Amino acid sequence: MLPTQKLSRSRTRTRRSHHAKTPVNYADCPKCNAPKLPHAACDNCGYVRPGLSLKVEKES
Repeated sequence: MLPTQKLSRSRTRTRRSHHAKTPVNYADCPKCNAPKLPHAACDNCGYVRPGLSLKVEKES
């Protein structure tokens, strides 16, 4: 089945205007100032929140 009328470029591009990718929002770790994802443990030092940090093993 075919569409009844051709959609203009303007209508198509207007619909797709919200499909753009957004950049990843990084936050700085309060302990070591390394970039990390918000609400996640730091890859560098393992800090999550005050009173909780994870043990991070360094790869050799």
